[in-house]
Amino acid sequence: MKGAASVDEYIENAEHYQDELRSLRKILTATDLEETVKWGAPCYVIDGKNIVGIGAFKSYVGLWFHQGALLKDPEGVLINAQDGKTKAQRQWRFTSAKEIKPKLIKAYVNEAIGLARAGKEIKADRGKPVVIPDELKHAMAKDAALKKAFAALTPGKQREYADHVGEAKREETRLSRVEKIVPMIKKGGGLHDKYRDC
Repeated sequence: MKGAASVDEYIENAEHYQDELRSLRKILTATDLEETVKWGAPCYVIDGKNIVGIGAFKSYVGLWFHQGALLKDPEGVLINAQDGKTKAQRQWRFTSAKEIKPKLIKAYVNEAIGLARAGKEIKADRGKPVVIPDELKHAMAKDAALKKAFAALTPGKQREYADHVGEAKREETRLSRVEKIVPMIKKGGGLHDKYRDC
């Protein structure tokens, strides 16, 4: 789904789970959280800190707790959707309206708010070395302008590109990804720039 400018627009344009999105929204707006849109989807914040987001997909609708790894999770409902990648964020997935329990969700949200107000957070790993996959190395060896542009990127942007290529299991996919990112690197942008400052 294309990024929305408002929560109403996000829900109206959702192909699946509109009723469940409305239910989750009602629960979240009944808390101290402020409703906004970030990364093109509904996000709920407190004191400028991201607490939880909602999103709908083909097979589920979910809550994303930005610091979910800190939550006690007595019901065992939270999952890490990207093991090895996501350190703090956790998801709570629902496949039907009957699974949405307002009282239980509010308990998790209120715990998350309390943790944020107490200054508790899991920081992202910074300073990890950039491991450039062979396919990207070969492309830079053949193209001096690409090599120069890549060297001019911040380490974070370099890591985004390197990881994007390196995470593909098949060589064919890695080569395809290199082909797609070369123009982006030469422009000096990051892989995820369209999601920044949302």
